[in-house]
Amino acid sequence: MGKEHRIDRVEAKSIAWELQIAPGDFLLSINGMPMEDVFDYHYLIHDETITMLIRKPDGEEWEFEIEKEYGEDPGIVFENGLMDAYKSCRNRCIFCFIDQMPEGMRDTLYFKDDDARLSFLQGNYITLTNMKDEDIARIIRYHLAPVNVSVHTTNPTLRCKMLNNRFAGEALKHMRRLKDAGLAMNGQIVLCKGINDKAELEQSIRDLTEYIPCMQSLSVVPVGLTKYREGLYHLEPFDREDAKEVIATIHRWQHFCMERYGTHFVHAGDEWYLLAGMDIPPKDSYDGYLQLENGVGMLRLLEEEFMEALQKQTSDASIKRMVTLATGQAAAPWLEMLCSRFQKKFPGVSIRIVPVRNDFFGERITVSGLLTGQDLLSQLKGRTLGERLLLPCNLLRNGEEVFLDDMTLTELKNALQVRIDIVKSSGQDLVDALLKEE
Repeated sequence: MGKEHRIDRVEAKSIAWELQIAPGDFLLSINGMPMEDVFDYHYLIHDETITMLIRKPDGEEWEFEIEKEYGEDPGIVFENGLMDAYKSCRNRCIFCFIDQMPEGMRDTLYFKDDDARLSFLQGNYITLTNMKDEDIARIIRYHLAPVNVSVHTTNPTLRCKMLNNRFAGEALKHMRRLKDAGLAMNGQIVLCKGINDKAELEQSIRDLTEYIPCMQSLSVVPVGLTKYREGLYHLEPFDREDAKEVIATIHRWQHFCMERYGTHFVHAGDEWYLLAGMDIPPKDSYDGYLQLENGVGMLRLLEEEFMEALQKQTSDASIKRMVTLATGQAAAPWLEMLCSRFQKKFPGVSIRIVPVRNDFFGERITVSGLLTGQDLLSQLKGRTLGERLLLPCNLLRNGEEVFLDDMTLTELKNALQVRIDIVKSSGQDLVDALLKEE
């Protein structure tokens, strides 16, 4: 007997909506097959004709014969997105960011996920260490891809050390099975100084090029170090010269991969270029921006979208307003450059860029996505902010109007006595926000 899956929401105008399937109903089976989790569900709904068994809250069971387009989703949203319990991480990585957080934050922030289903649904990266052979077989059978893998190193012994898991090296064999099955993958290396850099990084990239074209991309990002590392493995921050060396290694391998495979394959996170004081590569270097969520090419894509949106606008000196844009210290110079171009076309718009120092996690954390409400408040209070304060959307968690430290957007707005607009991630959204009337 399979599990019953409670329906939380039904998309308007969808197949399920037309059939009067409603929140509170339970999905029992598709084509007579019970479902353990979201893998089963997505596999079973692909056919053009499916039979769906629903149980209503009063216990009555309804069976539907549904004809639809191949791969079309019926429009059901479940109470639990995975339709099963989340799989937590069994590793104790020496660089784990969650271990570097202070006590007293909300419980969900301390959960370490390492779930292949989240890799499929949300693009999360997984270590493969909590997967059995039958789990890999399910992924291959359902052809669920791409699989995003936190590799970190291809040296099995070193991987065991970095992940603090004696099975971490052996888990690398799962990538070979995925490659042999032709499944698409993306890889990630979190680089730790003196651990998996230099010769180890060279070897890891060399080894992973053997997975091309199944492995579509490989990102190399610097470890994030907060001030809460007491009792944890000692790690040193990278400096400017380190960043230049990492970039040189990656560029060398990009040249090799482009000549041999027709792809750049390996990419440096934007943080490396900012730390090194070097220009972000042109858009053609990013092979279609496959790793934006890892901060790879985000600034270049933002500039491309911003300039394209700005060119569509007609210059207008009559628009008069002042706005403030608060962001992390890393991206602030890039945003100042974009806004200076904007002001050439709209000279009456005064834009103040405020790079917010991360006092909560420590000054080594410079990305906007890890800023807290209290740091925003302490560093913006008393400033002349103008008509509106613009904040990037990645400051808020999962679409909720709450910051990492549980301060709400309303609380910040009331404390600063200013209108706050949340800017989505594209360059078009930024242009629209700057032009938006009060």
